[in-house]
Amino acid sequence: MSTATLERVPASFVSTKEPLSQTIDLEFSTAGAMHAGLEEAVAELIEVAAKDAACGILVTRLRPGRYTVALDESVPFGETYEAIAA
Repeated sequence: MSTATLERVPASFVSTKEPLSQTIDLEFSTAGAMHAGLEEAVAELIEVAAKDAACGILVTRLRPGRYTVALDESVPFGETYEAIAA
């Protein structure tokens, strides 16, 4: 049996004058859970990003099994980038 822990940082919805800020923190214990969880988190942020069309999505691997998925203004709208934290 596998388990996945999804930690979601509450999103504060901001006006269009302020930069977008939403991050989802994820932690997984299996590869299968990781793939499904990352896909779900990216899909959730695609909906948020589409409202303002101002940024893309950055998926960052913090350590094995630990990721953040975030709206990021350095990523062009409609794209998803991946990064590994140093």
